[in-house]
Amino acid sequence: MGDIRQSLLPRDVLSAAKELLYHLDIYISNLVQSGRQPSQVDTKTLELVEEFILHAPKDRNALTRRMSALQELQLLEIMCSCFQEQSRDTVRQLMFSALFSLQGNQADDSRMGLLGKLVSMAVAVGRVPILECAATWLQRTHRVYCVRLAQVLVDDYCSMMPGSVPTLQNIHSASPRFCCQFITAVTTLYDFTSEELIPPQDLLQMIVSWIQDDPHLVLVTFLNTPLSGSQPISSLDVTPLGGLVRWCVKAPLGYGRDKKQTPVHSSSESEQEVAGLFSALHLSVLQVFMVLPNILNEKGIFGRLALLQMDSLASLTSDLSRQLDQADKHKHASAADMHALTQLALDRLAQAVQVAMANGALLCSREDLRAICSRLPHNNLLQLVLSGPVMYYNNVHTPPLAFSPHASHSPIASHPIHPTHAPHTPLASHSSPHPASHPQYPAQPFMTGMQFPFRPSH
Repeated sequence: MGDIRQSLLPRDVLSAAKELLYHLDIYISNLVQSGRQPSQVDTKTLELVEEFILHAPKDRNALTRRMSALQELQLLEIMCSCFQEQSRDTVRQLMFSALFSLQGNQADDSRMGLLGKLVSMAVAVGRVPILECAATWLQRTHRVYCVRLAQVLVDDYCSMMPGSVPTLQNIHSASPRFCCQFITAVTTLYDFTSEELIPPQDLLQMIVSWIQDDPHLVLVTFLNTPLSGSQPISSLDVTPLGGLVRWCVKAPLGYGRDKKQTPVHSSSESEQEVAGLFSALHLSVLQVFMVLPNILNEKGIFGRLALLQMDSLASLTSDLSRQLDQADKHKHASAADMHALTQLALDRLAQAVQVAMANGALLCSREDLRAICSRLPHNNLLQLVLSGPVMYYNNVHTPPLAFSPHASHSPIASHPIHPTHAPHTPLASHSSPHPASHPQYPAQPFMTGMQFPFRPSH
């Protein structure tokens, strides 16, 4: 590849980029055909990509070549066609890696800019091969860059052009892998730490509808990830479950925290709709936890693999404690409303912990739970969950498993799967004798009829 540089220099920027893409396709196809499948292309090829597609100057004295907006649009269309016409997934993945794998240099900003525009276009025109490659990229890339890509899509389809939400919603059927990774990225991005980091209502509604239509959607990455090694700390979680639990627990206090944000205790129709969406999301997450035993037992990993990580739960309880401190200082709601919202958040936390532990998604001891919840206000349901004896699992002597999104051997399953559905569980109220309630957030019920690995002590 290195010997074509001289032939590309006299060409205009669009023609040179198109020619390089053509040669890159042939070069990688020949590599795959010969049986050589490197994890990424050689350094000289990456340098050509940076110079003629990303337009990072080869040296400081060189003039920077720039595309016009029209030329950039034409390049994106060429790239879409290139990936669509390439039938071999291995070739597509290597090409995508050559174009967009971050190298830790000044060209990375150009990479991210072009990647955001390409994936946004792929969503608009339904280019599934690009979405599949982007799903792999999201699984292998530092979470900081993953949330940047997610932010581009949210801005394009939920903020700048709100009428385009149905277009983004179609990725559920077009590429479940990308959809799952997108949910994980946006739940990482929107963490309720500021008004700007509260998920837009259109995004929330879309995610709720996705999970209600297909609860297994949030498990797609998990079901296609080899069980080997350990997951890099910097990457996205293997499922969005931790992020979704964080949304449900922090929402009651998060939406009412800032003066600019309409308080959650307002009785307007919009706030009622948001409240209903988070309530529906909370129920959907609990239902996902309840189908996990069939999947984990089928793979022989029940009690050995935590899909809800303890450090994620510890971070959530710490954030919740800070939220409560801030709410006490700002006093945007009456004392009765604040008590109701606080108890709602704690009820949801208790339910998520209870159902996750009962179904093998959270592996921890009672002492660990008590430690991370020690700063939270009293809540009867949470106290009940914390009062049980130490948890025991089927494979207590087997060391826990961890994920590696980079492992090369076969995935443990493919999407879609159809394990036996968990039976519908009746709900019965359990909280204090006078449970906290709120007109938009009814008190969260205690889920009876479930099989628990422990009995609460009285």
